Formats: sequence, C-alpha cells, structure tokens
Amino acid sequence: MSADLAAFPDRDTVAEKLSALGDGDKAYLRLLMENAQQDENLLEGLTLSLDRASTARFLNSLKLEKLGEWLGETAPARLQIRLMECARSSQHAAHAAFRAGLTRSGGLERAYPKA
Repeated sequence: MSADLAAFPDRDTVAEKLSALGDGDKAYLRLLMENAQQDENLLEGLTLSLDRASTARFLNSLKLEKLGEWLGETAPARLQIRLMECARSSQHAAHAAFRAGLTRSGGLERAYPKA
C-alpha cells in the first residue's frame, strides 16, 4: 500500500469503515477527522455508505442511528453542518435513521450553541 493511499483513502474504504464501525474502524475514522484535508473523503464515504444502505434489501435503521450518534459525538465542529447536510440530502428511511442519531447526539448544538 503506497503512502498516498494511506494518506488519502478512497470513498469505498471510508464507506466500508463506516458500515462496519468496529473499534478499529472507529480509531481509523477518528484519525481521518483530525485532518481537515480528509473531510471530503470522509463525507464522500458517508454519502456512499448511506446510498448503499438505502438500496440494500434490509434496512438496519438501528445501526444507522448509532452511526449518526457516534459521528455527531466524535466529529469536530467544522464537520457538524456538513454531516447534517448529508443526513438531510434524502427522504429515504436510511437517511432519516442517520439523521435521528445525529440529532440525538447533539453535536450540532455543541458546535454552534444558541446565542
């Protein structure tokens, strides 16, 4: 594996990590979120992951809610609005489940408190 691929993972890799969301995957994703240059890769992977979930034969809404909740709690403030944009990009139940978890985490409110 070259250094470029390790530094900038493709959206498929990120989507797989988001779908699995094990302990190792969480550590990998936290590392991605530390670097602002990785934001586009993370968001493209999230979009792909949500699209795959919306076309799957079985919708695991609890898993998508947990993903939204974990991302809302873990992601830095600079990503909170963009995460919510991804969650609101479709009316499909997969996006709604992700949005429910993201809202429950309160990440957007912590990042941008009411005046």
